[in-house]
Amino acid sequence: MTAPRLASGRPMSDLVLPDRIETAMYTDPDIFTAEMERIFSKTWVWVAHASEVPNPGDFVSSFVGLQPVIVTRDRKGRLHVLVNRCRHRGATVCERRQGNATSLVCPYHGWGYAQDGSLRGVPYVEGYTGDFDKSSLGLKALRVEEYQGLVFASLNPEVETLSDYLGHTKLWIDLFMKQGAGYPVKTSGEHRFRFPGNWKIQLENTTDAYHFPIVHRPFIESLDKQAEETFTFLGREGFVEDLGNGHSVMVMIPELIDLEANLDAPIPDRFLPLANELAKTHPPQEVRRIVRAVGGTGFNVNIFPNAACSMAFFRILRPISVRETEVRHIAIGMEGGPAAANRARLRLHEHFQGPMGFGSPDDVEAWQRVQRGVQGGPDLPLMVNRGLGLESSSVNHLPKGGVSAETGMRAAYQMWKRMMSA
Repeated sequence: MTAPRLASGRPMSDLVLPDRIETAMYTDPDIFTAEMERIFSKTWVWVAHASEVPNPGDFVSSFVGLQPVIVTRDRKGRLHVLVNRCRHRGATVCERRQGNATSLVCPYHGWGYAQDGSLRGVPYVEGYTGDFDKSSLGLKALRVEEYQGLVFASLNPEVETLSDYLGHTKLWIDLFMKQGAGYPVKTSGEHRFRFPGNWKIQLENTTDAYHFPIVHRPFIESLDKQAEETFTFLGREGFVEDLGNGHSVMVMIPELIDLEANLDAPIPDRFLPLANELAKTHPPQEVRRIVRAVGGTGFNVNIFPNAACSMAFFRILRPISVRETEVRHIAIGMEGGPAAANRARLRLHEHFQGPMGFGSPDDVEAWQRVQRGVQGGPDLPLMVNRGLGLESSSVNHLPKGGVSAETGMRAAYQMWKRMMSA
């Protein structure tokens, strides 16, 4: 397979330089088409959280790039990711977002498929010759692997193992999952929306602390003095680290890297009512552990190309077109945990991520302005050079910059370049 080229004949991979990218990355439909083939069809893509399909027969609809898929759990408890397309005439076999079903039946001609995608029933089968082979006409199955409840799928049968792909990111995912406070982490609903902009604009945002005190000034001003100091992290000891394979981590609040460390630290004032409620039914150290988890971690992990574990929620992007992207902000909670703690987490989620929140709507405004702005000056580059030349080498021998460095963006774009030039 030859590397994709622009209409001019220039390799698309040339659009990424060490300190900048070219504007066509956000605007050229041919680049978007190549990304779907070279990136989203070749590597691991986040499709679900295991808590969305906990029981046999459960399913949830998702996407791998532009391709609709269904994540199912069969009667033996095994996960499957199936292309949502009947093998007969191409109709989707599932239009529901989530549910439980013993089979998937195409509404057009009634072909029925089992939870593992195998073809089980064909109406009026006598209309076919005797060599009609149902075993070869199941729903197309993708490779599927899971890490810490995060379910990934790949259209590439030769893709490396998920463990190898995640690499250094696994340590940070492990730390993120301590938000369960000893209970399993579960999804607790989501805020889903679209914005008129390229998917890479949102990808960049997850490890962009530089915008925080500007775009999110209303959020900071909505907090009490203690919380405002916590979220004023520019110029402090945070950092952004390249984790390899396009992944990165941005640590904004270093004291909240490990939620189970330093549990004797004072409980912030805003969590004292929750702590007092929990103290009626839980011992003091367990109260501290749960309250610490409710507040979320102090870091964002970007998982190339479409997922993030972002402080206290999952952020999942889906490319729609070169100028449109869907974003899911998925709230998380504690399966079987105290109802008061899960309520508190949802209130915190709504405060920043919700449609009436103090954070996400401002992010979306900024993303839209980028897409509008790049219609002007198409010859001008987009700079990703903040912190370049000031980085150190991490324990993994990869670049590590200050908290507002664009190290994470450069990591993602170097992976983009690698995959687009393979």
